[in-house]
Amino acid sequence: MNKERISEIIELIKKEVKPALGCTEPIAVALAVAKSCETMREHSLEPERIEVEVSPNILKNGMGVGIPGTGMVGLHIACALAVFCGKSEYKLEVLKDLSDESIKKAKEMVDAGKVKIGIASDPAKLYVEAAAINGEHRAVTVIKDGHDEIVSVRFNDVQISGGRKGSQNTETPSKTTLDYKLTVKEILEFAETAPLEDIEFIMESSKLNYALAKEGLKGNYGLNVGKTIMSGTHNEMFGHSVMTYAMAHTAAASDARMAGCTMPAMSNSGSGNQGITVTVPVVAVAEKLGKSHEELCRALVLSHLIAIHIKGYLGKLSALCGCVIASTGSSCGITYLSGGHYDEICSAIKNMAGNISGMICDGAKSGCALKVATGVECSMQSAMLALEGHCISSNDGIIEDDIEKTVANLGRIGSEGMQTTDRMILNIMISK
Repeated sequence: MNKERISEIIELIKKEVKPALGCTEPIAVALAVAKSCETMREHSLEPERIEVEVSPNILKNGMGVGIPGTGMVGLHIACALAVFCGKSEYKLEVLKDLSDESIKKAKEMVDAGKVKIGIASDPAKLYVEAAAINGEHRAVTVIKDGHDEIVSVRFNDVQISGGRKGSQNTETPSKTTLDYKLTVKEILEFAETAPLEDIEFIMESSKLNYALAKEGLKGNYGLNVGKTIMSGTHNEMFGHSVMTYAMAHTAAASDARMAGCTMPAMSNSGSGNQGITVTVPVVAVAEKLGKSHEELCRALVLSHLIAIHIKGYLGKLSALCGCVIASTGSSCGITYLSGGHYDEICSAIKNMAGNISGMICDGAKSGCALKVATGVECSMQSAMLALEGHCISSNDGIIEDDIEKTVANLGRIGSEGMQTTDRMILNIMISK
């Protein structure tokens, strides 16, 4: 693999693997609000109220998730916090300057009814339009297609930067994952041969997400899924296997994050839970198997890139739970750590696609830790079957002999096939 291609793939990883504080849907909304407030203050005005319109998928993933440090859930408090402590320069860590004072002021703003949330008319699955308002003055920021992709900033009727995609002011569209034209074969080649010093940055995902796992096991967060699995109270059920260890740590990280822990996660493809699921099982298995720093580093690169590759077909938000994609990545990383090669890694992907490809996303919430635990269990199961030479047949369901066709099929199921499911899920959620 030449240096130019190595650099291009590293560019993709760094674009899709980023630290995020809090669930990335409310954080994307907070980022847009923070930018609008900054624009307002550049004109010597203070925001008096906030009006936000979001895509249905943003609303779905923002309704029930904990906002770091507040003990509250939802988009309203995320918006209000951005007014008092948000800094757009921090991107997906926009709220990391959180303080007791900003939390107090944010809660007062929400209680006063000065934050309004509505559904946007734009068809994009990931869309946020946030207005900071003072009298007749409006500062408006639009985020579209990526959680930290600010495509437009306006003050009153004056365009300050960017332009809505699809308008005459449209900026050149950013390069998508599919534009990189990855394949599973090339991903494995990159993971195995790229200079170690060029890919060691991926170890930051291990550091951040494993710290969240340890915090989740130590504290009492959400449903305590990870802590319960790890506790030993139900040894007759869970035992002390490597699978149990990996499930517990990964679920614990999700427990903490979904309940509003103030520690950041390293996200993958715009999702902290996906970042956790693609990272923590691989780290846990490497720890239990006594693997070296380099072996873990290369396994993590493989795991992250497989998830990014599949997610390219699926899109940032869909009715298909991102845990399915992320745990497929971790299954490949675990297969690699266990001595598997290309054929076994392809088998692991097919086994995953034939197993939990129907798992729905019904919003970000504490219950996500249960899905994460299920994903890890399936990733281990799929890896072990692959290593023993067992692979689901191309006669079965959406599986094809060609691994790239299988990946594309999985993406199409989530991006096209489950659109009606997505609408039904949201209707159920908002009708409670």
